[in-house]
Amino acid sequence: MTPYTFKPLAPGDVKLLWSTFSQRFEANKNYLASLRTDNLIRAHYMEAGLWAAPEYVKDIHWGWESPSCQLRGHFVGHWLWAAAHIYASTGDEEFKARGNKIVSEIARCQKENGDNWAGSIPPKYLDWAARGKYVWAPHYTIHKNMFGLLEMYKFAGNQQALDILVDWSEWFYKWTGQFTQEQMDNLLDVETGGMLEIWADLYGETRDPKHLELLHRYDRRRLFDRLLAGEDVLTNMHANTTIPEVMGAARAWEVTGEDRYRKITEAYWKFAVTDRGYYCTGGQTCGEIWGPNGELSARLGEKTQEHCTVYHMIRLADYLQRWTGDVACADYIERNTYNGILAQQHPETGMVTYFLPLHGGAQKKWGTPTEDFWCCHGTLVQAHVLHNAYVYYEDAEGLVVAQFIPTEAAWKWNGVPVKVLQTIDMQKEQTRRPKNNAFNLTVQAEQPVDFTLKIRLPWWLKGEATITVNGEKQKIESKQSSYVSIKRTWKDDKVHVVLPKGLVAEPLPDLPDTVAFVDGPVVLAGLCDEERTLIGDKSDPETILTPDCERLWGAWQPGYRTINQDRGIRFVPLYSVRDEKYSVYFPVRRKG
Repeated sequence: MTPYTFKPLAPGDVKLLWSTFSQRFEANKNYLASLRTDNLIRAHYMEAGLWAAPEYVKDIHWGWESPSCQLRGHFVGHWLWAAAHIYASTGDEEFKARGNKIVSEIARCQKENGDNWAGSIPPKYLDWAARGKYVWAPHYTIHKNMFGLLEMYKFAGNQQALDILVDWSEWFYKWTGQFTQEQMDNLLDVETGGMLEIWADLYGETRDPKHLELLHRYDRRRLFDRLLAGEDVLTNMHANTTIPEVMGAARAWEVTGEDRYRKITEAYWKFAVTDRGYYCTGGQTCGEIWGPNGELSARLGEKTQEHCTVYHMIRLADYLQRWTGDVACADYIERNTYNGILAQQHPETGMVTYFLPLHGGAQKKWGTPTEDFWCCHGTLVQAHVLHNAYVYYEDAEGLVVAQFIPTEAAWKWNGVPVKVLQTIDMQKEQTRRPKNNAFNLTVQAEQPVDFTLKIRLPWWLKGEATITVNGEKQKIESKQSSYVSIKRTWKDDKVHVVLPKGLVAEPLPDLPDTVAFVDGPVVLAGLCDEERTLIGDKSDPETILTPDCERLWGAWQPGYRTINQDRGIRFVPLYSVRDEKYSVYFPVRRKG
């Protein structure tokens, strides 16, 4: 295993405390629990000849899970993936038991199918794709099933899931062995999802030379070689095809140490993020494709920011964060979590909006519990079991606090158990809504222990951050997008972190007089049904917006309203918008 700069804590070592994040986790968990096991596995039963649909059936899954859809059965892989992580994080035995039942039924179907086939779709779909006949992304569906099985092994301890995968890999080893390199490259031009990551992960578990060979066979050279040559090939390329492929390269580097794979990952990040830029939300796509570098204004529309791309880019950022400890990756994860993952989940129903429209008078279009099952439906249920995953890391000097999410972490340093409790300081004693985000960190060690606590100072920091330990102010360099280090002997200590924030008007890269309003890490949405031009100084957003209904009972509220305008507009966090029409970007001009 390639060593990490930042090593993540195990899922079970980080518990969510009450917050928006735990509420979203619970909404997601409740949705997963509501789905019947027989409906989740129905496509596998059909493929194995264990179920035949009557002429009319109402109570089954439809949309991309309907019996006539070529992607049928993909969602159960997402479900297993999420269930394994819920069990690992919370110890919920019901999800483990249901996951184990599904795994055992897939094993039953594999036996009925013969020839080690464990898919929810027929193997002939792959043969069709190989000879150039259109079929809708068979590798994508297979990958989701495989990924779910692998996570059930890794995080829920299900050996049968690994056995299914190992046997199934024999089918793929034999099938891919018939193709020349050119034929295999042609096949990989059809959406292959995360198959490279699967083979890399499986090789990491088994060290079987056949799995290493499969890893190399699924190397998408026609994309990777161009990236390595310094060619920006992403403009107008389907984003959610390529991001999982590059995550496969990232995992391949970790398990093989082949430097080429790391260079591919870094080149992709450069072309996708560093050079390209992004919307205020962190998203970068429209109509599922990458836009031109720095040219985003012409692509605002109903199909901006596909949820899958947000989720997968967060995962890619975490690969790079673990390798390098680069604070920019943590900043990127935070921006996309608030303004993508949270913003694209309905706060009550837990449903997903496939896209996040950013044009004037936009409206989110929510999926349904059993009628859609889009790809984004699948990444939705995975994303909301990971709110505890990116908060804490261990490095060579101690513990890193990378995200500000109420949590309780159990950790050991040099054999000494340490508990870290992170909570939000509600600052109820303030007269007006605070212009900062404040957090409390309680560090409790079973015995005195020396280590360094690193705390991220985020990209949205506006002013001097202050950190106290047991009331004593620490000498720190207050700089946006950096880590500050506090090295001391810890036993029973209280850390208080105050991060000043303020309204910022973030322009579109290619349309500087059209801006979005961002409060700390949170993008604001103006509740209006058309594009509006606002009057004021965009360099001083408080000439345009003022706090609105700032406190209810003991809690500060995050809303704003316009001032000095012909017509008023209320602004709320984009992640709290449900069915209202809204605008994110506003042309701004000075009065006169």
